[in-house]
Amino acid sequence: MLSFIEKAVLGMVILRLLSGSIEITAALLMLKANEIEKALIINSSLAIVGPLVLIATTFIGLWGLTDKISFVKMMWILLGVGLIIYGVKSEN
Repeated sequence: MLSFIEKAVLGMVILRLLSGSIEITAALLMLKANEIEKALIINSSLAIVGPLVLIATTFIGLWGLTDKISFVKMMWILLGVGLIIYGVKSEN
């Protein structure tokens, strides 16, 4: 199973493991702080990590597919990711 791992998949996995480690560390820091204000600050800082990891893993995945899908399809995927981030982060 581990005899051949695509570089793109490995990159995506590493980013997701790093992201998960950051999330767990933030949760432990919130627990250690034991103050709502500090916990809220820590939680708010995680709002930067999520979208960056989403963009980075999508980019790595698309880079791995460059020879398999057309440029137009890649642009549609990137537009979709951008719209997801815009929809989640935009104000009412």
